[in-house]
Amino acid sequence: MTMHLCGGLRRREFLRVVVIVIGAMGPLVLSGPSGAAEDATITIDNFSFNPAVLTVKPGTTVTFENRDDIPHTVVDGAGHFRSKALDTNDRFSFTAGTAGTIDYFCGLHPHMKGRIVVAP
Repeated sequence: MTMHLCGGLRRREFLRVVVIVIGAMGPLVLSGPSGAAEDATITIDNFSFNPAVLTVKPGTTVTFENRDDIPHTVVDGAGHFRSKALDTNDRFSFTAGTAGTIDYFCGLHPHMKGRIVVAP
């Protein structure tokens, strides 16, 4: 039994059309109410920060979560913040201030680096 949808299209044809239309619309952006506080998470896994570069708005709370089996720290290159040693599943958060760039690294493994871009 063949199911026809929307003007006689078969289900597979219909889904193909839906995918094409959605793809043509570009990326979907979901956002909360205007002025609502935002949160972002950077994970630490396999000796790297993910994402390596994160763009947020001022006032966003950024949380680092260590998913590695060994401790890591998060140190702002300009000296504004430094986390304690984060064991597995520990978290460290800060609130992004004014627009600018925050370069950070792991104090225990300085080759681990990341960047947060704060932009309105």
